Amino acid sequence: MKGVGQKARRVGGRLPGSSQRWAKLNLLATLVRRDLEAQYKGSILGNLWPLLNQLSQLVIYTYVFSIVLKVKLSLAGFPENSDITFGVWLFAGLLPWSAFTSGLIKSGVSVVGQPNLVKKVVFPLGLLPLVPIFTAFIESSLGLAALIVIVAVSSQKLNATLCLLPLVWVPQLLLTAGLGYLTAGLTVFLRDIPQTLGVILNFWFYLTPIVYPASVIPQQWRSWIFWLNPMAAISEVYRDLILLGEVKHWGEWGVATLISAAIFCGGFAVYRRLRPAFADVL
Repeated sequence: MKGVGQKARRVGGRLPGSSQRWAKLNLLATLVRRDLEAQYKGSILGNLWPLLNQLSQLVIYTYVFSIVLKVKLSLAGFPENSDITFGVWLFAGLLPWSAFTSGLIKSGVSVVGQPNLVKKVVFPLGLLPLVPIFTAFIESSLGLAALIVIVAVSSQKLNATLCLLPLVWVPQLLLTAGLGYLTAGLTVFLRDIPQTLGVILNFWFYLTPIVYPASVIPQQWRSWIFWLNPMAAISEVYRDLILLGEVKHWGEWGVATLISAAIFCGGFAVYRRLRPAFADVL
C-alpha cells in the first residue's frame, strides 16, 4: 500500500485541476490492477477463474431451462431450437448481469473494508466504490471475448454491431456506480445493507428476462419491465448487438441510460454528503 499512499498524497496535493483528474485516473487504474492481481494471487488458473465461474453458470442454467424445462428459442443464423442456441442467448444476457452484481456487492463494502485509507491517508474516497466495479467489468470481458468466439464459430459471422457495445457499457457502468456509491455510503452507518442488497438482487434477477425470453412476460407487464428496469434493457441490447446484428431496443436503451444517469447522480450525491463522517464512524 506504500505506492498507493504516495500516489494518493500526490492526488491530494496542490495540482492543477486537469493534472489532478489525470492523477486520480492513474490512481484508479493502479488500484484496479492491484485488485485483479490480489484476488487470485497464488492460484494456478489466476484470472481465468472469473471466466470459469461464468461458464459454470452458463452450463447450469442451460441444463435447467433448456434441457429440463424444455425452454426453446430461435435465432437467425443459429441452429433451430438447439441447446447451443439457448446457451449463447443465455450467456449474452448473463454477462452484464454478472458484472453488475459482482461489482455492486463488492462496492457496497468497499469503504468499510478499507478503514486505513479512510482514516490515515490523504485519499480520494470517491475512488473506493469504483475499484471493484471496474474490476468486475474487466473480468466480464473475458466472458465477452469467449462469447464472441462461440458466436462466430456457430453462426459463421461477426456482426458489425459489436462496435456499438461501448454504448451499452455507459448505462451499465453508470447504474452500477450509482448504486455502488449509495450502498457504500449507507453501509458505513447501516451494516445490514449488504445482506439486504443480496435479497434485493435475488428478486431483481428473476424480474429481469435473462434466463427466460421476454416474450413469456404478460403483455401488460412487459413494457413496465423494460422501461423501469435498466438491466432488462441492457441485457436485451447485449443480445441485439452480439447475436442479432441489429438493435431492436433503441428506445429502451435510451430510457435505461437516462435512468442510470439519474441513479448515478443521486447515489454520488448521497455518498458525498455522508463522506465527511466516514472517518468518525470507522
